[in-house]
Order: sequence, then C-alpha cells, then structure tokens
Amino acid sequence: MRRREFITLIGAATAAWPLAARAQQRPVMRRIGVLEPISVDDPEALARVTAFAQGLQQLGWTASRNVRIDYRWGAGDADRIRQQAAELAVLAPDAILTVGGATVAPMLRATRTVPVVFLAVVDPLGAGYVDSLARPGGNATGFMLYEYGFGGKWLELLKEIAPGVKRVAFLRNPTIAAGAGQFGAIQASAPSLGVEVRTINVRDAGEIERAITAFAQPSNGGLIVAAGAAAFFDREVTIKLAARHRLPTVYSDHAFVTDGGLTSYGPDRVEQYRQAAGYVDRILKGEKPADLPVQSPTKYNLVINLKTAKALGLDMPATLIARADEVIE
Repeated sequence: MRRREFITLIGAATAAWPLAARAQQRPVMRRIGVLEPISVDDPEALARVTAFAQGLQQLGWTASRNVRIDYRWGAGDADRIRQQAAELAVLAPDAILTVGGATVAPMLRATRTVPVVFLAVVDPLGAGYVDSLARPGGNATGFMLYEYGFGGKWLELLKEIAPGVKRVAFLRNPTIAAGAGQFGAIQASAPSLGVEVRTINVRDAGEIERAITAFAQPSNGGLIVAAGAAAFFDREVTIKLAARHRLPTVYSDHAFVTDGGLTSYGPDRVEQYRQAAGYVDRILKGEKPADLPVQSPTKYNLVINLKTAKALGLDMPATLIARADEVIE
C-alpha cells in the first residue's frame, strides 16, 4: 500500500471513530402517545401521568433520553378527542395509551395497526375492542376497570352508609354503553335491599344540575355516580349538588372523595397507570397486543370522607371505617 493511501485510510478511520462512539452512546428514541379524556390542569391528571412516566422509568425508559411521550388532552370534549386520536394515529408512535371508552373507541377507529394499551374500560369484549380477554387478537389490550356486577356492590355500600335511603338514582352518560350493564347489576340487587332504583342520563353540567335537583325533591334519596369522562370532568358540580341536597352518594373514583364527595369504591387508578407502563414496555420490546391478555383489577379501594359524612348527618359504621383503605378527616 502506498504511503499516501495509508495516510488517507488512517485519517478517514480516525475521523469515523468519534462518530461511531457517539452513535453507540446515543440510544434509539422510541415514541409513545397518550390520549387522556380529562384536562391537563386537572390535579388528578398529574398524579396519573406521573405514575405512568415513573413506571416507564423503572423499566428503563426515560423521557427525552430514549423515549418521547406525546400527550393529548380531551377535556371531556368528544369532538376534540376524535381529532386528537387522528393526530396521534398520523404520528404513528410505537404504542398509544388510552383511558376509558371515550378515548379507546375513537383511537381504534383512527388506527388498527398502532399498538393501543387501554385503561379503565368496563367491557372491552362487548365493546368490540378485543376478540377475547385471554387473546385480544387485534392491536389493543389493557386493563379493565371492573365488571358489570360491581354495580351491586355500590348499592350495598350506599345502604350500609345510609340505611334510610329508599330511592337511588344512577347517574350515567348515555353515550357510554357500559352504563346499561352496570345499572342492570344495581337493579338486580335493589329488591333485597328494599330500594327503588332509576337511571338518570346526563351529558354535561347543566343536565347534571337539573337531574339531581329534580330527583332530590322527595326525601330518602341517594346517588350512585358511574365512571366516565363526563362525570369525572364535571365532578365538582355533582359533589356540590349532592351536598346541597343532602344526598348520600357513592362514586366510582376516589378523586370525587378527595374533592369532597362522601365515599368511593373502585380500583386504584394511579396504580393502573403503573401497570400500563409494564404493557407498553413489553410492546416496545417486541411483544404484540394481540398476545397480551386483558387484565382485571386485583385490588379495590374503599375511600371515606368523614367530614362530608358529618355534614350530611351520617354516622359511619365503625366496621366500615375499619375496612376503608383511606379515611379523609
């Protein structure tokens, strides 16, 4: 080899070494989309997405280092959620996290190829999101909120807290199909508990106010508030109306109780975000949603607000307080 050729070869190799080293040190950037039905300024939102990010970090995924997370916030607006689902589909991330039927359905209409991990879905099989719970079969899998029969437990809890309740209204958004199944479970339990139950369909704060005000006119009433983005987004309105009309109320999410509601019974939503990080991690490492079984909650939390109970003139049973996972005083 001529001396000039040798020097040229060594020079080129030397110039390439830093580039090669930098290429080895720079991790591959993966992309995750998150479609939330609530608002970015909701205090509960921060706790949930923080848990998701922490779960990812524990598994080796750090934002801005080897993963980028694109958040979209629906703020309880169905049109906005549909638009944001389409935006995320165009970005074609490696995986998308969705929360509740309000986001899962539009996300799956926007893409049947990008892996989707869902949270807080009552009946993913009945809704057509998966082919089966054990083997979802498509591009979506995730975590159920609870089964339909859970509605009966809410009614039992309400009667334990307020034995004098004779009339119960189940507040639900009629656009969420799972509400009908939940109400069916409540109806099945009603005769043995000596209560009359009815469903009230509400879509926004105005309908919530009119419905609760009308229902509260006779005495001995109580409320059960179903899960759903609309109910969650307007929870302040519901909590204030329940207090004003002195209606004992059971909620599906502890955030209602933290904000002044009486009691809630349901899965730990923040913990489910950490669990979702595990499924996203498995997808980023090559597994497919079709092969990851839909999981049910393994633990449900009972939360009681004693200050609200006192304001309503309710004497909480000591046995119930002892069972509670959290008591707010």
